[in-house]
Amino acid sequence: MKKIIALLLSAVTLFSLAACTNSKKDENLELNADTKPATRYTVDVNQQVYALLDFNDKAEYDNATKGLITAPDSLDIYGEDGKLVWSQSAFAFLDKDAPDTSNPSLWRNAQLNHIYGLFEVTDGIYQVRGYDMTNITFIRGNTGWIVVDPLMSVECSKAAAALVKEKLGDYPITAVIYSHPHVDHFGGVKGVVEEKDVLSGAIPVFAPEGFEKHAISENIFAGNAMGRRASYQYGALLEAGETGSLAIGIGMGQSKGTASYISPTIEITHTGEKHTIDGVEFEFQMTPGTEAPAEMNFWIGEKKALWMAENCTGTLHNLYTIRGAQVRDGNAWAEYIMESLALYGDRAEVVFQSHNWPHWGGEVIKEYMTNTAAVYKFINDQTLLYINQGYTEAEIANMIKLPEALEKVWYTRQYYGTVSHNSKAVYEKYMGWYDGNPIHLAELDPSEYAQKLISYLGDVNAVLKKAKEDYDNGEYQWVAQITNTLVYANPDNKEARYLCADALEQLGYQAESGPWRNAYLCAAQELRSGTNNDPANRSSGSADAIAHMTPEMIFEYLGILVDTTKVPDLTFTANIILPDGKYVLCVKNGIVLYQKNAQADNADVTWTTNRLGLLSVIQKNSENINALVKQEGDTSYLTQLTDAITVINDYKFFNIIEP
Repeated sequence: MKKIIALLLSAVTLFSLAACTNSKKDENLELNADTKPATRYTVDVNQQVYALLDFNDKAEYDNATKGLITAPDSLDIYGEDGKLVWSQSAFAFLDKDAPDTSNPSLWRNAQLNHIYGLFEVTDGIYQVRGYDMTNITFIRGNTGWIVVDPLMSVECSKAAAALVKEKLGDYPITAVIYSHPHVDHFGGVKGVVEEKDVLSGAIPVFAPEGFEKHAISENIFAGNAMGRRASYQYGALLEAGETGSLAIGIGMGQSKGTASYISPTIEITHTGEKHTIDGVEFEFQMTPGTEAPAEMNFWIGEKKALWMAENCTGTLHNLYTIRGAQVRDGNAWAEYIMESLALYGDRAEVVFQSHNWPHWGGEVIKEYMTNTAAVYKFINDQTLLYINQGYTEAEIANMIKLPEALEKVWYTRQYYGTVSHNSKAVYEKYMGWYDGNPIHLAELDPSEYAQKLISYLGDVNAVLKKAKEDYDNGEYQWVAQITNTLVYANPDNKEARYLCADALEQLGYQAESGPWRNAYLCAAQELRSGTNNDPANRSSGSADAIAHMTPEMIFEYLGILVDTTKVPDLTFTANIILPDGKYVLCVKNGIVLYQKNAQADNADVTWTTNRLGLLSVIQKNSENINALVKQEGDTSYLTQLTDAITVINDYKFFNIIEP
């Protein structure tokens, strides 16, 4: 009977709203663009974290501080142009208990990530931590330093290398190791070595098989969209502070310096492969499809030290990262950690990695690695269990929860990834975007859906009034959803924008995941102030990656850049002759295809050029095209093709929280 009454009341409410289409706003909801304090509901949610977790357990603090050799009193790193590219000083406010506007667990993680400086991992292995999102590792060889994962920005890696030189001596860099192809693990390479020394063979650069393909494709093919969304994930639009950005679980955030790139010279292809580098023997373990499509761990037997790349990080990581990326395999991730444990666990005395801090001692290491593997296996398996019972992606995300024992482990907490969105990644991997309900096969776009819904609801002011009541009752997720619908129906509705921002802000204050907090707060900021178009927030450094693209990558990227709707009738065949190979470019109704090691008998045109000439095509550089591309045949095709290329940076700051 209660359900029937509730349904009737809902119907009456909907009818009343529809009947009031022309009613006028009759009261002031007192909504504005100001940052708000935590509400009593947010305070209650955050206080409950203290009851769940043991804040007297200082083991992770001890690990984060162990081996500290030196650290500057303050840390601000600037570029040559005077731009601040990295700051730990900005987080000085962390030296106190968590405020109401922060999840206390995330606050604690931020305090640990705020511990920076030069650390000894074990004899001959050192890390500079807190100088960028990533750790940079220096391993002492016979003659110099072997550098592992040289950070994201050139300016940061230079500063880290200077600290090592100051405290440990002036030794040359003898080799570089990239553990995987995410920019925070290679972007600072030119801060520690010069490319000419790598090209000459003096300094080898080691990387897992497939590294270059994935490093370039991820940062270029979908780089614009990822870069814009990364500004939300990493809080690049926010000021650090009690109501702003905190840590992101694997560091304090993104540095904003110059990203560089140098191609690997030696690829590791199989588990068990050994290389003696400057007198130190490394045994590598391949872990493809885990945190990155190409990734590797390594074992240094003489040091009894196991490097876990980003497969173990001292937090729950991402099976899907909210900036956008290929879905990762939770089952493979768990299996490779267990393989590492089987291969080296009985001998390892320290496990260290590219984020956060090491763990020492045989039993601690076994528990650390087993627990880390267990959380990924649990999310993978439990999601599949629910999938096979017919539950949808959203339903599973709201159902799944770690076992209590694992939930209380500090290094498996949800500071970066979350159980919720990782379960959605598993769903996506196995089932794709479609939930089986045919109404989702050809849905209306968000703005059209919002406008239709509002036309049914009728009085927008009445909806806002009801949403404000729900906000006052702490129903922030629902309020954010319904008010964002109002924004999509009418982006100029300031009260809808402000109330949506207020709800998102409270969700951010409650979030334990740093990226979730940042995303909520960035969205709130842009609802209040508009999309952030500050050029200072544009990422830099893709030019280095573009310069290393192979011809095949260039052709693939060309296909992405050409707007087919502009040239739906453009069809031609071009033979392309390069110094190191021949290709056929087939353009069919504006769609770009290519064949390697081939030439067409009846090509419409032949282009003789080099890789720089191909780059000038995708860059729409007509001067370089004329200088570098020799054409035989119909020259109009190249002009038509380049005219259809979209310059992606023109819309770097597309909207996210509004249409």
